[in-house]
Amino acid sequence: MADPWLTTLITRTPQEGFELAITLSRRGVKYTQPDTDVLKSLRQEYANSADALTAASQVVAINFQTVAAANDYWRNGRSSGSTTGRS
Repeated sequence: MADPWLTTLITRTPQEGFELAITLSRRGVKYTQPDTDVLKSLRQEYANSADALTAASQVVAINFQTVAAANDYWRNGRSSGSTTGRS
């Protein structure tokens, strides 16, 4: 494992949680393919693929579910079981 950057899944808001989910997703790709030249060479291919973009969105959504659960869906002072932040 490279540099230990993830110290907590706890965030103050759903927005911060979503941004963390994106970071988790991007880091997962970087760990899976650590060669930046290969990553850059593949970018054009997946950037123009509806299937690849849908799959990437799904990975972000799964990571957001993980972060939301770790934050008890921002229930403390925010909402009761809703990830929208509304009561």
